[in-house]
Amino acid sequence: IRLTRLLHAAHPDAEVGGLLALMLLHHARRDARVDSHGMLVPLDQQDRTTWDRAMIVEGVEILQAALAQERRGEYQVQAAIAALHDDAASAAETDWSQILEWYDELLLGTHNPLVELSRAVAVGEVDGPLAGLTALNGIEERLTDYHRLHAVRAHLHERAGNHSESADLFTKGADSATNVAERDHLLT
Repeated sequence: IRLTRLLHAAHPDAEVGGLLALMLLHHARRDARVDSHGMLVPLDQQDRTTWDRAMIVEGVEILQAALAQERRGEYQVQAAIAALHDDAASAAETDWSQILEWYDELLLGTHNPLVELSRAVAVGEVDGPLAGLTALNGIEERLTDYHRLHAVRAHLHERAGNHSESADLFTKGADSATNVAERDHLLT
């Protein structure tokens, strides 16, 4: 963050601002990401009172200035998504429709299968878990990070009430996870 601040001060380009905003908005939630036992805490279960509000305000201000330059780029769009999460007083108040719009824009610009995966979560929140599962059709050919794919499918199946399918997918995700924290989270 310190280096990006220096770069932004020397070169206030919209994407440099977007990157700085993205870093601040994510870093503001750092203390809430793991519990006292070192277990991952999903965004929707994090204690939002531990988020650094001053850092969020700064990130949003930098993002607004970057977006005002009307030279939108990937970092700005990612920061806009992070800002919507950070702005919600609770997980239930998250503006998933606007997040989905940003993911649509990000996917058009990047064609990144991990963006497509995240977009499917947003589709699931806006249009229901079955629509989210449909949004995942065909992604396997473009994705090498299978533990996250299994985790997203498991989450959507769980929300749809398909508990046995969800449990199988969480286990598959844990088996292919590349770090212990993610593996343990998927097994809980």
